[in-house]
Amino acid sequence: MRYLVHGVAILGLTLLTQLGGLAWGAGVLSRRRGLRFAAVALIAYAALFGAAHLAAPLAGRVALPCLGAPLRMQSPFYCLALRNFVTPDLRAVARDAAAALADDFPGTVTLALDGGFPFGGVPMLPHLSHADGRKLDFAFFYADDAGYRPGVTASPLGYFAFERVGEETCPPASLTLRWDMHWMRPLLRDLRLERDRTAALVRVLLRDRRVAKVFVEPPLAARLVLSDPRLRFQGCRAARHDDHIHIQI
Repeated sequence: MRYLVHGVAILGLTLLTQLGGLAWGAGVLSRRRGLRFAAVALIAYAALFGAAHLAAPLAGRVALPCLGAPLRMQSPFYCLALRNFVTPDLRAVARDAAAALADDFPGTVTLALDGGFPFGGVPMLPHLSHADGRKLDFAFFYADDAGYRPGVTASPLGYFAFERVGEETCPPASLTLRWDMHWMRPLLRDLRLERDRTAALVRVLLRDRRVAKVFVEPPLAARLVLSDPRLRFQGCRAARHDDHIHIQI
């Protein structure tokens, strides 16, 4: 049973962080238990974390910023889990889009979600297409009664605050990543979609010829008055895109 638990932990951490499974494996090889096991695993992960940032450029990946403005990751989780790596060209696209949006709407902070891992070879679940570092998700912008909330999202991790609750584009299916995530709703902040900035970000991205595709749910795109040949529907088997913007170069 202990070997099964370790195996599941290594697999899960590999799929979640790419290198976390190696850190857990270091703890297993140390033959320590309890707090000593945790200490070895954490030290190993810290070493791997630093090495990944040094070696990723050799594999054609660079990290998106975790702090600052006008562009940063939505949560420290994405940085700690090494999910903020993209190609240099995609980082340039993200930086340019965030800067353009901040020019049009001063004080705007553009939040990135999942990008890719520092190295290829491991799928980034639950995504179907983030393994090559050429895809990136952006959070929507949100407001309350006082107006736009810089750096704040309705969901703790930016995903799953769906705009089309009770509306469905696709027929029911069993084998799909199109999850409704009903259990997340009590965790959502009482915020509304800030349409002007969200639509403006999509338009800025579509003006960039380096961007090949942008995924937004078609009914939401119509609500935001967005139209472009590169604005696509991701299909009924992939994750919903009425909670975030997906781009690929």
